[in-house]
Amino acid sequence: MMALTERQPQSEKKAARARPMSAKAVVVLCATSFFVGLLLSGRMTLLMPPPSGSVGAASSGHGSRLSLFSDDCEHRHKLDEGNPNDIMNEVSRTHQAIQSLDKSVSSLEMELAVERAKQNGGLGAAVPSKRGRRPPRAFVVIGINTAFSSKKRRDSLRDTWVPRGERLRRLEEEKGVVVRFVIGHSATPGGALDRAIDVEDAETRDFMRLDHVEGYHELSSKTRTYFTAAVATWDADFYVKVDDDVHVNLGMLTSRLARYRTRPRVYVGCMKSGPVLSQK
Repeated sequence: MMALTERQPQSEKKAARARPMSAKAVVVLCATSFFVGLLLSGRMTLLMPPPSGSVGAASSGHGSRLSLFSDDCEHRHKLDEGNPNDIMNEVSRTHQAIQSLDKSVSSLEMELAVERAKQNGGLGAAVPSKRGRRPPRAFVVIGINTAFSSKKRRDSLRDTWVPRGERLRRLEEEKGVVVRFVIGHSATPGGALDRAIDVEDAETRDFMRLDHVEGYHELSSKTRTYFTAAVATWDADFYVKVDDDVHVNLGMLTSRLARYRTRPRVYVGCMKSGPVLSQK
């Protein structure tokens, strides 16, 4: 009985193995074999070596192009699926590189302007440096932006914080503080306005004359011309620009600047971008 009970399941297994496959299973098997064949044939095409007549350098270039394309796709895939912070870091690094390049270009432009000013004798400055000699040393050069019609303002500054005559010379020689009223010329050089400044300058000797046409809409150009001429005329640690309606505490200004004397390329002031007037 034990033998019969053991042989009976074996006969049932043989009968099960002998069953034919259904039509659905045959179709699935054929489709699977077809797609596997397509996949293998595609890989074999990519892995096939180049024709025997091709040059080895060309084959190497083709492989490098495939490698670069693959690396570029992987890099884009990582950026697309990666952390958004990585994308922002990439943008930030690009922005910093552009800013660094812009600063370098601006620095080169300023140095070029200074060299041109030196060759032209300081752009018409009142104390142009002589060829072959270094400009005189100074601690700070203060340029007071003024106009033809601002004589009362200039006199007010001379009565307060701008020394007159010998006191002005001692301030420059002993303290290295140079103070000048900065002005250009009129649209008709040699006219009444220019002659009036000539008479005033002969008395006070505190003007810095620029090769610049005076005008309200040319103030930005005048400021740039002043800085360029000042750098070409004096070898100073600081160059300051103020307007003739500002009364400066000269002692506090020089003591504050002395704190930054050991730092290179210091900018002190307020720099704005965009419109600064909210009402007419």
